[in-house]
Amino acid sequence: MLNRYPLWKNLFITLIVAMGFYYAAPNLYAPDPALQIGGSSGAQGINERLMERASEALSEAGIGHFGEEVQDSGKTGLIRLESREQQLKAQAILQRALGDGYIVALNLAPTTPDWLVSGGAQPMKLGLDLSGGVHFKLEVDVDAATDRKLEQYENGIKRRLREERIRGRIALEGTRIGMTFRSVEDREAARAEVRDLYPELLLDRVDEDMPQLFAEVTETTIAEVVEYAVAQNLTTLRNRVNELGVSEPLVQRQGKNRIVVELPGIQDTAEAKRILGKVANLEFRLVAEANAPISERQRFDYRGETRQGMTEWLERDIIITGERVSNAAASFDQNGQPNVQITLDGEGGMLMSRATRANVKRRMGVLFIERKYRTRYETDENGETVVIRDPYDEKKVLTAPVIQSALGAQFQITGLDSPAESSELALMLRAGALAAPISFVEERTVGPSLGAENIELGVKSLQLGLALVVLFMMVYYRIFGVIAVVALTANLVLLVAVMSLLSATLTLPGIAGIVLTVGMAVDANVLIFARIREELAAGTSNQLAIHSGFERAVTTILDANITTLIVAIILYAVGTGPIKGFAVTLSVGIITSMFTAIMGTRALVNLSYGGRRVERLSIGRVKIRADAASKEATV
Repeated sequence: MLNRYPLWKNLFITLIVAMGFYYAAPNLYAPDPALQIGGSSGAQGINERLMERASEALSEAGIGHFGEEVQDSGKTGLIRLESREQQLKAQAILQRALGDGYIVALNLAPTTPDWLVSGGAQPMKLGLDLSGGVHFKLEVDVDAATDRKLEQYENGIKRRLREERIRGRIALEGTRIGMTFRSVEDREAARAEVRDLYPELLLDRVDEDMPQLFAEVTETTIAEVVEYAVAQNLTTLRNRVNELGVSEPLVQRQGKNRIVVELPGIQDTAEAKRILGKVANLEFRLVAEANAPISERQRFDYRGETRQGMTEWLERDIIITGERVSNAAASFDQNGQPNVQITLDGEGGMLMSRATRANVKRRMGVLFIERKYRTRYETDENGETVVIRDPYDEKKVLTAPVIQSALGAQFQITGLDSPAESSELALMLRAGALAAPISFVEERTVGPSLGAENIELGVKSLQLGLALVVLFMMVYYRIFGVIAVVALTANLVLLVAVMSLLSATLTLPGIAGIVLTVGMAVDANVLIFARIREELAAGTSNQLAIHSGFERAVTTILDANITTLIVAIILYAVGTGPIKGFAVTLSVGIITSMFTAIMGTRALVNLSYGGRRVERLSIGRVKIRADAASKEATV
């Protein structure tokens, strides 16, 4: 019969809409403001006793909280707060109570019921301009980058002169390297070697008590070092953000030595802060001989609880650093112990092979370098507590195995305490070592001020646009208008459901995309209804007018929507940040609106009028042409 869908098609449409309601439902549950507690290293866990300490600290400060829980098998802890306005105050209190060994970060804790979570339903992530994201401003320690470069010059000169058997005393003096020799001949020989090794250094001879040579770093070289450090850190931070799996992040440079990182929709802000700020690097050095001079070796403690109190003497000369690592993966050895599989770049493999080939049966130490902070609290002249964080580098030995044979570009690091430690180390090396330490100078979330205001204004605009559309459709198209409104509601539900399933981040431009989708969805119904009225005006029967109206309007609807979809895809491909958010929302909205306008509306019209004799259609005023005369009738 005309205008009847088969049962399977009606069931299919019903199933799609029902699934839309299910996966859109989590967005009805607003998240709780919370604090996330994580260890300063991946191997440091969170337990119930620590959570009790945190709860007691908040209670003593009079901050309302609830729902303390240990998450991720003891990796993190979460405390929910009663008021979002107290997040920053509560964060400062917990950070002081727990100390530098833990990271306390702002978070939003989901409240989605278990019956939704069990089915894979999750709420949409909100962009930073709405809510649920974090904003970090980081500062690159350019002084540390300069000092590291000077140390590389010093070590390189020492190594070259030792290889050429040129004896002299070499020491770093500010921004220059001083060298003292026994004879002028040694100085001139050293000068030639240094000029060949580092042509960018300025060399100056001095003849006092003994022949001296000074190698000074130019301002241009220092500027290049700073520029490289900031650019390399920018690349590394982008890699680390990618490892976190954040959608639509922003990582950009600000000023001379600052980097802004925005992570919309991030769930584990403590993990994000720890991973981004981790200055983890490796140095591979030979274990020093027992009779080596103190000036040529350094003493370091071992890292980890199992070897606490143990120390190792390593040579000052560095074979390679973590910057030569091109890939790293956490794994397990044949005994089930955690390790990290290392792959070096071409130069790193060559240096490692050369060093280990000449030192078989000696031990090689793997030194783990981590930038940490000591927090102290002082009172200023106004009686306010001032937080001061003093940075320092913690250098500890991971392992020091015996070199059994020459190593190449691939080998493994063993002696790690836990799989968590090996995973974190692999991530650090895989994402790239930071060229210079960084510190957090600002951390904030867009909370109940700007974020709530944006949400309120966006929802109001959507409500106003929807109300006007609903009023127009119901007045102008009567029953058909009501059907269009039902289909429009289903379209919005499906749009939200698909956005949630895709883990897309909703931004303010995304809300604009939803408002535009509402107009486009109704536009498709208007085309269909206008075509039906034209068929009725031509004297076509009611059932045939409905059939012809849908069939002939589909081509026009597809042409218009596919053209817009192509534009949205281009916007997503070339746009960044908010533009991508708008493009995603628009693309999804186009697809869902075509489904609801063509199939959904047709199904509802078929249920209302299909398969039976219909005397008239409630679709508004239609001018019906009969032969040469025309008369106006309300059909």
